[in-house]
Amino acid sequence: MTDRDELEDTGAPLIEHLAELRTRLIRAVIAFIIGIVLAFVVAEPILQFLLYPIEATLRELGDPSPTLQYTSPQEYLFTLFRISMVFGFALAFPVIGHQLWRFVAPGLYRTEKNAFLPFLIASPLMFLLGASFAQFVVTPLAMQFFLGFADITSIFAGLLKSATGALPADTAVVPTTSDGVRITFFGKVNESLDITLKFIIAFGLCFQLPVLLTLMGKAGLVSAKGLGDVRKYAVVGILLLAALVTPPDVVTQLILFVVVYGLYEISIQLVKRVEKKRTEQLRAEGILDDDEELWDEEHHEDEPKA
Repeated sequence: MTDRDELEDTGAPLIEHLAELRTRLIRAVIAFIIGIVLAFVVAEPILQFLLYPIEATLRELGDPSPTLQYTSPQEYLFTLFRISMVFGFALAFPVIGHQLWRFVAPGLYRTEKNAFLPFLIASPLMFLLGASFAQFVVTPLAMQFFLGFADITSIFAGLLKSATGALPADTAVVPTTSDGVRITFFGKVNESLDITLKFIIAFGLCFQLPVLLTLMGKAGLVSAKGLGDVRKYAVVGILLLAALVTPPDVVTQLILFVVVYGLYEISIQLVKRVEKKRTEQLRAEGILDDDEELWDEEHHEDEPKA
């Protein structure tokens, strides 16, 4: 057989894989477009739902009719389109995940399929859990801190005035007084939505930590002992993450740190369970002795032979 014939034989499977990939991508894109259209139809109720923490906080602060504004003709339409993109992807994710699975599954062994499929299911569920936590717990607390700060400033200014009889010249009175300017909140729709979406995405991604570490533990890339040994470095990394993905609000940062660190500890326990099952399987197959641990065996395999 000539070299050209060999190239044609090896090229045929590659062309088939590329054709299969193109088919899967086309179906995923079509599902994404359909999801965008469906989400755009209900984008206004979704926007109201996402902005509810701001509305509720403003009502608690005494505003009977909370109002948000947009300052450019296209801003409101683009805001609805952003919502359609995010929630359209969420609606299309089952189809996209199915197409990804159908493309990857033929190249996996049965044991690999059994290991990978649960994580493909758990990942969107954990993201939904993190997004719900952000919407119903974190965002209301953040809005109460930011929007309630004006009332706190107002209270301190009033106490200072009652104590001294007058206010210093450089004291800003919030929200209104006869001795200064009136400062009030006129929120923009896109900026308010941006804060909410950042919380949802940040917490949704952080809740992927147990899924990621457990999958890495199942693949033998990390161990429970190794994760425990780097715990102090993980604490520093989580603190930096909380400072980067949340606004400069100590309460929100503390909540994110506690949640992510708790997920880290849960991940260690999940990896321990994975290692225990793997060790029992290897002992049943006679690869490991009863007094030998999984990572001891893998360490011996990595050592150079004499």
